[in-house]
Amino acid sequence: MVQMRVFFRNFAPSFGNYSHRAIMNETKNKRLLSLDVLRGLTVAGMILVNNGYGESFEMLRHSKWNGMTPCDLVFPFFLFIVGVSCYLSMSKFNFKPSRPTLLKVFRRTVLLFALGLFINWFDHAIEGDLLCFGHLRLWAVLQRIALCYFFASLFALYVPHRYTIHTIIGLLAVYAIILLWGNGYAEDASVNILAQVDISLFGTEHLYHKSPVDPEGLLGTISGVAHVLLGFWCGQQIKQRKNIEEKTLAVFALGAVCVVGGYLLDYGLPLNKRIWSPSYVLMTCGLCALLLALFINMERSARNAERNTFFTFFRIFGVNALAIYVASELLAILFGHFGISDAIYNALHSVIQWDKWASLAYALTFVGINFLIGYILWKRKIFIKL
Repeated sequence: MVQMRVFFRNFAPSFGNYSHRAIMNETKNKRLLSLDVLRGLTVAGMILVNNGYGESFEMLRHSKWNGMTPCDLVFPFFLFIVGVSCYLSMSKFNFKPSRPTLLKVFRRTVLLFALGLFINWFDHAIEGDLLCFGHLRLWAVLQRIALCYFFASLFALYVPHRYTIHTIIGLLAVYAIILLWGNGYAEDASVNILAQVDISLFGTEHLYHKSPVDPEGLLGTISGVAHVLLGFWCGQQIKQRKNIEEKTLAVFALGAVCVVGGYLLDYGLPLNKRIWSPSYVLMTCGLCALLLALFINMERSARNAERNTFFTFFRIFGVNALAIYVASELLAILFGHFGISDAIYNALHSVIQWDKWASLAYALTFVGINFLIGYILWKRKIFIKL
């Protein structure tokens, strides 16, 4: 079962004449606040781009193949944040592979994967296809997160962390060879090695059908793990730096190097979300790190960051990110089945005549509905985690 933890978070007052220990505690809270805000912004972005109605703006649609739109940033941002959180979480156990720690990793992995399967099943079940197991899609966002989290956690527990960058480079190099050798950039499932592996192992009926390859397919997990490990390394830099300025600089430097690396690698291995290309990993991780560095700096300069309206709005999404994401997916299915989506969109379109703006208005309305769910949990101090 999903373990619900209800707890209160009390933040220390702003800096004053406090002891060194108190200042370090506050710095820790501030860093975590920044991560919550970034996670919340990412989840809100995922809900926004996943729930356009009708004809939406190009920037709110995934790129069809090579290239990248703003829409293509939200999922990789979340995967990067999983890596940062993985380091911070595992550090509490000193990265020792004890039985309770391993059980926690296995439990989270299984529950995340099962939740992803449940969402895919619910989409069929609501239409009356309860026994859809012969054509149930096996992969999706939560399944990709589950596998990447699992392998990154094993790395955290069993591999010396001085080899983190070596491992990232090795994984991306291996995946690049697979792509180049196996026609990984071909928009043809009959020759693309990523599609062929998934078809051979799982069958066509269990895969995504709106793309030549399943965007969350099995081989893409290789670069996905490298993606999470980049976030893991970012978390390590944040944890080990002595003060907030050094933390900000370290995260910014990581972001800048990754963005430049992704840009250069794009010439030989183009950006491509569908296959989770190495250049895509570097570019999206870099942009996420730069945004995290910005939030850390904004928080440091704010007089009372925890009461900042911008931070509070997205933090409400961030502290219950998984619960709100799952709720948004289930609500989208229910709204579509019972005609609620049609009713809301038609009402908005009667006022907003332009199709794309009406679609955006619907997506923002849907984000607002999910914000209310998060706000209720927030006010009741309920934080749901696996």
